[in-house]
Parts: sequence; C-alpha cells; structure tokens
Amino acid sequence: MTNRRPEVSLVVPCHDEAANLSTLYGRVLAVMDKAGKSWEMVCINDGSKDDTLGRLLMLHEKDPRIVVIDLSRNFGKEAALTAGLDYARGECAIPLDADLQDPPELIPVLLAKWQEGYEVVNAVRLSRDGESWAKRASAHVFYRILNRISEVAIPADTGDFRLLSRPVLEAIKMLPERRRFMKGLFAWVGFRTTQVYYHREPRNAGNTKWDYRRLLNLAVEGVTSFSQVPLRLAAHLGLMVSLLAFLYAIYMVIGTLVYGNPVKGYPSLMVAVLFLGGVQLLALGIIGEYISRIYEESKQRPIYLVKNTWLRCADRKDD
Repeated sequence: MTNRRPEVSLVVPCHDEAANLSTLYGRVLAVMDKAGKSWEMVCINDGSKDDTLGRLLMLHEKDPRIVVIDLSRNFGKEAALTAGLDYARGECAIPLDADLQDPPELIPVLLAKWQEGYEVVNAVRLSRDGESWAKRASAHVFYRILNRISEVAIPADTGDFRLLSRPVLEAIKMLPERRRFMKGLFAWVGFRTTQVYYHREPRNAGNTKWDYRRLLNLAVEGVTSFSQVPLRLAAHLGLMVSLLAFLYAIYMVIGTLVYGNPVKGYPSLMVAVLFLGGVQLLALGIIGEYISRIYEESKQRPIYLVKNTWLRCADRKDD
C-alpha cells in the first residue's frame, strides 16, 4: 500500500535552534490546522551542537508529521535546505527559518496564490526588524548589483521563504551543482511566479549564525554562480591597463629622445609597479574563485550526508 502525499511540506533547516523549536511547532500547528491542509514538517539537523536534535525527536514522538533528517555534520544552510527539499513529499514545499523571522502565519497567503495556479510564490520582505542598518543596506545593494550582472533575474529582498510546487521541486532536483546558491536556483528554473509581501520579524530566540564573513562568502557564491561579469571585468581591466602602459611607454620613449634620460621618477615608477601588481592580483583572485568552483564540482562529492532519519513510516515510497 502506498502513502498519499501530504499537500504541504514545510522545510526547516536547523542549526543550534533548540530554543525556537517548541514555539515554531506551536505556531505552525495552529496555522496548518486552521488552513485545513495535510502537511508535514521536514526538519534538518545541520550539525547542531546544542539540544536541537533531542528537541526535534521529542516533537517527532509527539507528532509523526515532524520528519527529522540528521546530517552527519554541519554542511551549511544551502546543503541542509537541499536535503530538506529532497526529502519533502508534499505537493508543494515551503522553506521556513527555524528562528521565526519568517512568520508561519503567512503560509495561508502563499497557499492561496498556489491555488490560483502559481507554481512559485516568493515572499518579499518589506522590512527586516532586528537587523542592523549595515546588514539591511548591504543586502539591498547586493541583490540589486547581482541582478544587474546576472543573466537570471533573482528577486530582490527575498530569502528562502517561498512556496515551490511539486514540478518546481522536481526541476530543482535535476540541477547537479554542489556549491549552491539556492535563491538563484529557485529563480533559474522559472515557472509561473508571483509574490506576496510581509514584514520580517526579529529572531524569536538565540543569535544569528550569519556573521559578515558568512554573508560575504554567500555573496561571492551568488555572484560566481550566476554571473561571468567579474571575469569579463578582469579582462577589460587588464586590457585598459595594458593600453595605458603602452601609451606611457610611448611617452617615455619620446621624452627620452627629446630631453635625454636623467635618473629620476622613482615615485612614479613605484606607483606604476604597485598599481599593475594590484590589478594582476585582483584579476588572479577573480579567476581563482571560478577555478575553485570548477575544482569543487570536479570532485563529484555529495552535497550532504545523512546520518539518520526519523520519517513518518518505514516505507516512504509514493510510486
């Protein structure tokens, strides 16, 4: 006997979120019971060091609709989200942050748009409470720059919180890359898309894991995943510097022929050397980022490894 798919899969990556899980479950339960949809909540323990796994297992014992995927170590949010989407059985999936910054109360609005025929429903942030001005400003600038240089339009002010229909999920599963920028992949697959708007809340408890170093790494991942413009800029910059150096060489030759060659110009020589060296290092750094992506992809390692699972039943096959 086969299992019937739930209508909705909530996908929740968890890394040290023990303090938020009870509140998250309570709010999700109230929303989904009122929505009248069959559902599951796929929670991915991404190498947590606190009691996240224990809390998840308690919720699983209490409510078998809570599916627990325990990864072998911390693989990062993009990998954990990929794992959750792989295990989601619903007719649609909704990625949701465990810290409750993305309010579960918006889920019925996403479902209403889905029932209108949309296959992707993006939740766009109107405000981001609890975050510093610098973080909000940098995110605002990043998404707009990324859209200017990317061939794929990535929705601005939109995180992972959105609804993805089953055809979209199957399309995302076909994408083979291992270093992932999920927001870009969600946009790349296309499908009929709309958006709803909401005000993002502060964290319910705990501290954010996204410091500026990790945000910078995510930004680099996004740019190198969906744009070749940095490589082109490096080439154009090299061409421009070469042209200027050639013109300067002509100027020096003419100056030497006309005025002789007195021993002077050390400051200008050092400026030129340092400038050219800086340009070369910048170009090599940009090229290195792309080469590192090729290197990682060539190793063909899995995106994540699962240590253990607690599913709704022993047989999860639907076919």
